[in-house]
Amino acid sequence: MVRSSCLCWGMVLGFVLSAAAVPRFQYPETQRTDVVDDYFGTKIPDPYRWLEDTGSPETAAWVQAQNKLSSAYLAALPDREPFKERLTKLFNFERYSTPKWEGGRYVYMKNDGLQNQSVLYTMKKLDDQPAVLLDPNKLSDDGTVAVFDPKVCDDGTLMAYNVSASGSDWREIRVRDIEKGQDLPDVVEWNKFSTASWTKDNKGFFYSRYPAPEDTKDPTFVKLAYQKLYYHRLGDPQEKDALIIERPEESDAEFNGIVSHDGRYLFVEIDKGTDPKNRLWFKDLQDSKNPKVDADFTPIVDQVEAEYRVIGAIGNKLFVRTDSNAPRYKIVVIDLNKPTRDQWKEVVPESKDLLAKAELAGGKLVVNYVVDAKNQLFVFNLDGKREKRIPLPTIGSVTALSGDPDRSELFYTFTSFLYPPTVYRYDLANGSNGLFKRIQVGFDADAYETRQIFYHSKDGTQIPMFLVHKKGLKLDGKNPVFLNGYGGFNVSMLPNFKPLYLAWIEKGGVFALPNLRGGGEYGRAWHEAGELAEKQNVFDDFIAAAETLIQRKYTNRAKIGINGGSNGGLLIGAAMTQRPDLFGVAVPEVGVLDMLRYQKFTIGWEWRTDYGVSDTQDGFNYLIKYSPLHNIKKGTCYPPTLILTGDHDDRVVPGHSFKFGATLQAAQSCDNPVLLRINTKTGHGAGKPVMKWIEEQADIAAFMWDTMNGSAARTGGGPGVPAFQ
Repeated sequence: MVRSSCLCWGMVLGFVLSAAAVPRFQYPETQRTDVVDDYFGTKIPDPYRWLEDTGSPETAAWVQAQNKLSSAYLAALPDREPFKERLTKLFNFERYSTPKWEGGRYVYMKNDGLQNQSVLYTMKKLDDQPAVLLDPNKLSDDGTVAVFDPKVCDDGTLMAYNVSASGSDWREIRVRDIEKGQDLPDVVEWNKFSTASWTKDNKGFFYSRYPAPEDTKDPTFVKLAYQKLYYHRLGDPQEKDALIIERPEESDAEFNGIVSHDGRYLFVEIDKGTDPKNRLWFKDLQDSKNPKVDADFTPIVDQVEAEYRVIGAIGNKLFVRTDSNAPRYKIVVIDLNKPTRDQWKEVVPESKDLLAKAELAGGKLVVNYVVDAKNQLFVFNLDGKREKRIPLPTIGSVTALSGDPDRSELFYTFTSFLYPPTVYRYDLANGSNGLFKRIQVGFDADAYETRQIFYHSKDGTQIPMFLVHKKGLKLDGKNPVFLNGYGGFNVSMLPNFKPLYLAWIEKGGVFALPNLRGGGEYGRAWHEAGELAEKQNVFDDFIAAAETLIQRKYTNRAKIGINGGSNGGLLIGAAMTQRPDLFGVAVPEVGVLDMLRYQKFTIGWEWRTDYGVSDTQDGFNYLIKYSPLHNIKKGTCYPPTLILTGDHDDRVVPGHSFKFGATLQAAQSCDNPVLLRINTKTGHGAGKPVMKWIEEQADIAAFMWDTMNGSAARTGGGPGVPAFQ
């Protein structure tokens, strides 16, 4: 690819009239430059390339001006404060993570309701008084430091945990003396997407990290490559950590080290990008007392041709979930003394439903299936015989399983649209199924209902969609609809509990969630039908969902609000640029919006397995057809749009949203607002303080509701686009 550019940085910021805007919205002036890229003979202008430099003074001033405009607009919405007040009450309920039994103690996180970060607790018996192990709210004044992935060593004396600041994916691993409640001097830096896995002797742990970036003062947006697997021995400085695996010939290889329950084996899952397919190696740790000696591994799978995920090992028997010759997954057991494929034994065969997850607990296999985007939970013996079904409260999702091979208890978290996340404890010995903690939410779930309908996409494929609304809803074509979607990376979008959705349906709206292709709801084929050159299927599925809601008299196009985040932000950007006439309001969050350059930032190159890249002729040919940034057409009336991102988002860098917003503001032909809301000291979403969630969701709800119901700016038809009726 050949590039020519001349960046002219002189800008005058402030609220002046941009050339394409109508008088009602005076957008901050955004300097255009003459950057042009040549993709295989096609010249593509990128006039707002300078906005990719998130740390520049010019970009900072532009962000401040955009936030000033959006803050004033959002604050004036009549339903903004009522939504905020209701969301604050809806968030104010106790929330628990799924307890884990580690080192002879239970470990879990709890939020009293409005705490910015959940607090880590421990206890040795279920009837003990829980003790605070770590309170992340004390790590910062504004609640923007978060704790993830606590791992207790085998003797229960120490805990390794990840710390993240301002929503960044960069995390430090720290180690805490549990009895003293104090951290050891050990700190492991430059960790992303990795957790600690302790050795049985309690002397250290395996973890993965990237090389230290050149700019260690501000590493937020550095491009990532060459992850390596290390062993950290307690008391040693990080520079002495033992290098276990590196692949200098594969800059995109990523390593997940897993020590077996009995401490004998180290399993390593080796991934390349976000494609589920991986390699699987193992090492007998008894071969050496020092992990850095004799680092040879035995490959179980050394070709990237299917997905192989470790469930766990009992003795020398390794249980693996795989889609090898089983697009909806199966479980195989591998004898580690004879790990060749011809010796593998299939214990839970593929079925018509997706085998989404499995856990070893109490000498059993607990298997979580996805059946038409809803979960069912079953118990199998280790030979693969199905013994019983674990009853679930209603149609919904099992979001986490936690068990120990030597203990007969299983913890699982169940939730649904109208059912708050609730932890259950199931006894595998006697079949009793009880609550870990009872959850109380100030919401009358009995007044609402969840329905699942099926509709046909453009090519005739049947797509499921959940609808949540008040009982007795009148199908008069006038209901405000909150239409959410994702459709990518093999992710299954199952029923989930979210205060934003509750506040919406309480006010009389409908929440809709279609299960688009590109997700994982029906296995590998469903995913592959929405990736690479087939990505347009995802957008067609989403557009057909909106058309179905209109045809079935749930709503009309003026009252459809569309929302999605990350890959879902790409979905919203593509849908609104392909069908600007179909939607009443659009809210893309932290979206992948520049499909020609996404792979050039931080971890973006990982997504090429789902998207493809513009560096190839074929990739460019299909990406340019739907890339939201490149399909904005000047002179079009786009729906009222609120674009959200975080200034520390090092997953989907904020330059995507900045360039999309600037381009949309310049192209807008009618008086529908195009606003950018840029959160400070937040990232892609993980670890965001509760109060920031409440503020953000109040803005989203009010922007959508007041726009649809005439309390905010109404659309006027642009050229070729009739006004909403």
